[in-house]
Amino acid sequence: MKRWLGRYWRLLTRPSVHFSLGFLTLGGFIAGIIFWGGFNTAMEATNTQQFCVACHEMERNPLREMQDTIHYTNRSGVRAQCADCHVPHGWTHKIARKMEASKEVWGWVFGTIRTEEQFEEKRLELAQREWARLEANDSLECRNCHEFEHMDFTAQSSRAARAHSTSLASGEATCIDCHKGIAHDLPAGHHGGYEAAALEAGIPDVISWVTHLGRAEAAVPSQLTAP
Repeated sequence: MKRWLGRYWRLLTRPSVHFSLGFLTLGGFIAGIIFWGGFNTAMEATNTQQFCVACHEMERNPLREMQDTIHYTNRSGVRAQCADCHVPHGWTHKIARKMEASKEVWGWVFGTIRTEEQFEEKRLELAQREWARLEANDSLECRNCHEFEHMDFTAQSSRAARAHSTSLASGEATCIDCHKGIAHDLPAGHHGGYEAAALEAGIPDVISWVTHLGRAEAAVPSQLTAP
């Protein structure tokens, strides 16, 4: 083994007979640019909405649910894509998330979720996995768009302003603690669970924005506005 490694090490370090050092350096530089460009192009392609919903089960279930939420249609016209909520923007966290998500390809190939019934059976498991991931990374994906430093508490409800300025500001709670079900339907049996989650996170007397939105819509539909 040692002899084999030594032979290939000498092969790699031996000066080139046919090409100059400058040519090899320039060639390696150009090859690096091509590789890096191709890698980033592929990375961005897998972040598009079109790629995410290419699987019919994703288009039929999660996307349709999201289309009824404020993250899809709102007065500002800013629409969140799948990757905005499921992939952090930072390079290191993005690569880690992509490696983790590669397991989902395995599930798709072997038909773990192909029908609406299978999706419903897995909804609780999928939701809990995402909630746990967001709790662990301090809701990085939420912070892709929502920056605490730029929040205008005067434009928020009193409950939201109190929760954001205390528990969120101190790090006692993170976005997902109160905003489960913000873009997709909650699993069966989890309706009204926001208050319990808020209490567990140490935020008493807080109503989730989703719950608050539903009550506001039922009371005064014409006055419903984006947050």
